[in-house]
Amino acid sequence: MPIKFKQSTNTRDRATGKNKIEHFYIKQVPKEELIKYINEGRKSKIKQKCRNELDRRGVKINWVSKES
Repeated sequence: MPIKFKQSTNTRDRATGKNKIEHFYIKQVPKEELIKYINEGRKSKIKQKCRNELDRRGVKINWVSKES
């Protein structure tokens, strides 16, 4: 099973009455959004997933300390 970026959503189309499940896999997320998620400092588990995905894509991360 592929790695998820966030939970799947289940939406119901009012016209047809059909349910549509939308999955958010990490391999579908753009590189800029992954980097933005790492920099914002949210959940550490998902940040590690983002770092692993960027490593899989061959993106090098340069860590810079925050200057106050």
